[in-house]
Amino acid sequence: MEKRQFISNSAGLLLGVLAASTSPSRAAAPSEDQIILTITGAIEHSNRGKVDEMSDQLMHKQGVHFERAYQFTLADLAKLPVVTISPTLEYDGHVHRLIGPSLSSVLKIVGIKQADTTKILFHGIDGYSPEISLALAQKYNFILATHLDGKLLSIGGFGPLFALYDADRIPEIAQKRLSQLRILVNVTDDSGDRDRCA
Repeated sequence: MEKRQFISNSAGLLLGVLAASTSPSRAAAPSEDQIILTITGAIEHSNRGKVDEMSDQLMHKQGVHFERAYQFTLADLAKLPVVTISPTLEYDGHVHRLIGPSLSSVLKIVGIKQADTTKILFHGIDGYSPEISLALAQKYNFILATHLDGKLLSIGGFGPLFALYDADRIPEIAQKRLSQLRILVNVTDDSGDRDRCA
């Protein structure tokens, strides 16, 4: 069976959405108070300052820099309305149940700029950085999944977050072979200004 490519993983920049590829048996689930998502770029609201070279080692080593950002813990995301989707995943060609908040609900909290030129860069903890337009993310109803088949996503598995959409329910995508669907997705505003992301 051919595999459909999903964005596994960012306004300005979503950090911590992608997982590093390691054995699920060695993966660790994040705690409720652990920060698992950082959003930077063209956002109105923030709850933290710039990258600190000492305490933000992963971002620093990946060349991620910003002056301000908005961070979410697992508990923060759990307070948002839950969306459930059941897409066929590229990794095994099987349908899986994923739940988590919609990407739109998270971006609403940070006050993302709603412009035709707004882009989102998903930046995973493993360095994977696909980019999409905000319009496409909204059209396809992306979610930030926290659970897969009833289990909390783990760091080192698919977690801590898995950004994707239900391609099986989108007619123009569902009719294509899995191998034909590679979508490359920082939030940038309409002027093109953005924080340096990587």
